[in-house]
Amino acid sequence: VQLQASGGGLVQAGGSLGLSCAASGRTFSTYTMGWFRQAPGKEREFVAAITWDGARTYYADSVRGRFAISRENAKNTVYLQMNSLKPEDTAVYYCARHNTRFSSWSVTTTTTYDYWGQGTLVTVSS
Repeated sequence: VQLQASGGGLVQAGGSLGLSCAASGRTFSTYTMGWFRQAPGKEREFVAAITWDGARTYYADSVRGRFAISRENAKNTVYLQMNSLKPEDTAVYYCARHNTRFSSWSVTTTTTYDYWGQGTLVTVSS
């Protein structure tokens, strides 16, 4: 399984940016997908997750109401729409695949995910 994240860049505070993560393989539609981020000098942290069928979404408190996760199983792609960006959102953003099919347990924990994309840098200027 390969995950390819894209869409990062430089944006001013208050602006918007959309990330995409394309997955290889034929089982994408059976896994919960997540987005995490890692700022310089900090640990990787949970941002958002979406179940395999898109029925449920989960967000970190810091992004709830500003970010939206979605997916298109027909395209093997998960998205993260980021609005009202703040300088503290600056980080490398990673997409990841849950390690268990048809499961949404412990979606906020990095060790729950077994495949990771390479990351895409988001920089928010003040």
